[in-house]
Amino acid sequence: MLPNSPDSSDSFNSSGSSGSSGSSQSSDAYSASQQSAASASVAEGYRVPVKRPSVAFMLSHPVHWISLGFGSGLSRIMPGTMGTLFGWLSFYVLSMRWPAIFTPLVWGAIIVAGFVAGIWFCDKTGQALGVPDHGAIVWDEIISIWLVMLLVMPASFKTQLVAFLIFRAFDMIKPPPIRQFERRFKNGFGVMGDDLIAAFFTLLVLALWQTV
Repeated sequence: MLPNSPDSSDSFNSSGSSGSSGSSQSSDAYSASQQSAASASVAEGYRVPVKRPSVAFMLSHPVHWISLGFGSGLSRIMPGTMGTLFGWLSFYVLSMRWPAIFTPLVWGAIIVAGFVAGIWFCDKTGQALGVPDHGAIVWDEIISIWLVMLLVMPASFKTQLVAFLIFRAFDMIKPPPIRQFERRFKNGFGVMGDDLIAAFFTLLVLALWQTV
């Protein structure tokens, strides 16, 4: 070997060190990017998204308990459908069990108050979950199916089931202007409003069906 010739192992270590440094810098840059995104999310009022809320999360605040449909939104399978089903069954049971209390007028007041309060409920829970319209938030489905049932009842089981299925179809497919409304309002108002539109479409289809 010549006196001042570079050793191949030194050359390898040097390049390896350089590559490691570059990799470290890339990793640092990626971490900084993630932190920046997380900070931006927090700045907008939303935390890092929670994939699936737990029972502990639901019980951590009364608002979450309501927003998650008293637990129906925690279902691992189609939480929106489970929330709507809970709304349908609760409307039926309360109306049949205590008809003198849960009159149409009382239900109307509950729905109006529930919608207005639901804007704040869903917004607060959405911020805690990191997603404005998280799938586990089903208070919007509950209020909307209550409205549908209020205007449909008294009705046979078949009519109630058809109303339930039509509402779920509109809520899941989100034809115009439901999807546009949802995209325009990324907050509690958007969460509650798009399901209210789905409820009106459901009632329109049922009214047309009744006339046929």
